[in-house]
Amino acid sequence: MRLYRFSPIKSEDELIEVIKYLHISCNKLCFKILGKYLAVAGNIGIFSHYDEEFNKLKRIQKKITLKPDEYNNKYLNLKNAIKIDAEFGVSEGIYEYLYVRGVDPYRSHVGDIDFYLDEKEYFKLKKLVELNKVKGARYLDRLDMIELFDPDFDVLVYISSLRWFDRIEAKK
Repeated sequence: MRLYRFSPIKSEDELIEVIKYLHISCNKLCFKILGKYLAVAGNIGIFSHYDEEFNKLKRIQKKITLKPDEYNNKYLNLKNAIKIDAEFGVSEGIYEYLYVRGVDPYRSHVGDIDFYLDEKEYFKLKKLVELNKVKGARYLDRLDMIELFDPDFDVLVYISSLRWFDRIEAKK
């Protein structure tokens, strides 16, 4: 039996399949918890589960990203944005940033995607989450983001009031 759905990821083609899976699954998680789909922020995280897999993913990441646009030693700008077509009622998604998370023996998730809401909607949702009115959501103060999670999903969702590249510009 395989403990992790996709690991170990061994090629760029397998990585693209994982990104497609994340796009669909994270959108479904949003819909399950919030009752609607959200706009993707433009970045995607892949979680490695083995040391050799992490090393392989970092080599793939180096090949498909631009090093000069590195942010926070984590997020790398893709040379070519990855577009996932609409499918299963989920809108298309365009991803411009990729990060590879190191091995964490306490997390078996495939990865995560960031979504964004306009500021007014975000603060309304944040208030509900802080009041424990949204099952499967928690507010992460240190990141000023909302995390969505569900034991039936092997993905995580993060929501903020800014698209990812807007967050990068704000930090500069």
